[in-house]
Amino acid sequence: MKNFIKTTLLGLMVLLFTAFTNHHEACRSLTVEVKGLQNSKGVVQYTLYNKEGSIPDEANKKYFRILTGSIINGSSVVTFNNLPIGKYAVSILHDENNNGKVDMGLILPKEGIGFSNYQSIGLNNRPDFSKASFELKADTSISVKVIYM
Repeated sequence: MKNFIKTTLLGLMVLLFTAFTNHHEACRSLTVEVKGLQNSKGVVQYTLYNKEGSIPDEANKKYFRILTGSIINGSSVVTFNNLPIGKYAVSILHDENNNGKVDMGLILPKEGIGFSNYQSIGLNNRPDFSKASFELKADTSISVKVIYM
């Protein structure tokens, strides 16, 4: 009976250690930086997506996580922590009036926007998850270009 209890406890300890180690190894961080903001009004809203078809997301309902960052000298940076290894895409909004949404003019956004892997946005280069996404396998830092239209 003592051997059974010892074996069971040892097995439980190994199982707990393995679960903790695998969870820790599977979590990564993603640091996202934005430079070249036209002013220091408001905040930068960073939206992280992890599913095909989630971009575009005008209603801001398909995201995985969202953070806001302050603006200092035309730049902003945030870090998403504890992310599972996988495929992600980032969108940014220079939310000058802190209302949490893209303010539109007649057709185009009034505030700066941007997407991972995009240097420009247009009718022939519309944002979508497959183009904006990247594999997160290790702690990573990326820069997203802010685009004012």
